Amino acid sequence: MKFSIVIPAKNEAEGLATFLPSVRQLYPDAEVIVVNDGSTDTTVDVCNAAGVRVVSHPYSKGNGAAIKTGARVAVGDYIVFMDGDGQHDPKDIERLLSRMEEGYDLVVGARSGLSSQASVARWSANGFYNRLASWMVNREIPDLTSGFRCVNRRKFIEFLYLLPNGFSYPTTSTMAFFRAGYSVGFVPITVAPRVGSSHINLLRDGVRFFLIIFKIGTLYSPLKIYFPVSFGLFILGLINYFYTTLISGGWRFTNMSTLLMLSAMIVFLMGLLSEQLTNLQYKESDSRHE
Repeated sequence: MKFSIVIPAKNEAEGLATFLPSVRQLYPDAEVIVVNDGSTDTTVDVCNAAGVRVVSHPYSKGNGAAIKTGARVAVGDYIVFMDGDGQHDPKDIERLLSRMEEGYDLVVGARSGLSSQASVARWSANGFYNRLASWMVNREIPDLTSGFRCVNRRKFIEFLYLLPNGFSYPTTSTMAFFRAGYSVGFVPITVAPRVGSSHINLLRDGVRFFLIIFKIGTLYSPLKIYFPVSFGLFILGLINYFYTTLISGGWRFTNMSTLLMLSAMIVFLMGLLSEQLTNLQYKESDSRHE
């Protein structure tokens, strides 16, 4: 199996030094690419010493941008993505590749338990994302946000235009593969504590993580998100209508009932429009690769 290993890295010299030699020893024939995302430490020197290819950004563009750069320059039929912080065990790459040989287009290394998460807050947020995504696709998703994954390169390239430049590329790519009808599998893994400090700030990135929830919906089926909200607003409008009818003794619509029901209609129409735009988006992606 011809595959490439792509590692996005920003100031991860310490982490890369812990596992790059092992990667080279275990997979001497694999193409190993480290995408240096504007590092200011000795990341490039560490990579050169390990004998791996380095592709550098002139300034920091984000984790997702590094992933896209690596995918464009990789030559393998399959790409293994792993983080540069030393959390992922290079020996698990073989397990991902073995699962790919079973016919999967994307295989994700699924973390389990609180010990595999950076903090309780991250563990709680990821658990919520996993449950939401599982409901969206009607299939259990044990880990939506893991950065350790193996993809069919040709199919992954189809979705590069969808991927953000920030940290939510795993979420976007996973849901895009499900939406396109590709086969997605999961392999349980354990991760080590990261080397160095995380680049994610919970306070700064809180809104961004919240928006991921809506991105999950718009990437797969927007109506699954919009319709429950619309239905809830409509029910509240009815409740308000009957309540005011009981206390006033007359059948009439109040401003609040009208506002709630009109809001329900607007939200539903927004969902319907989003659904059609999503369908067109994936149709255009298919036509570009026919």
